[in-house]
Amino acid sequence: MRKSILAALLAATAALAACGDTAGEQALYGAGAGAAGSALLNGNLLTGAAVGAAGNLLYCQKNPGRC
Repeated sequence: MRKSILAALLAATAALAACGDTAGEQALYGAGAGAAGSALLNGNLLTGAAVGAAGNLLYCQKNPGRC
């Protein structure tokens, strides 16, 4: 339970901080946040990084005013 709460807080913080000015930065920040979340939840780091990179890149490309 404690790890889940910590992971949720980390994800929320990363979502607010993981903007980036270029697509490369957005992918890199998202990958870092995804890998960190996976590490906290004892998941696969590579999968977490890939999902985080894709998610942040897609979000920032679709919502440029919110990043």
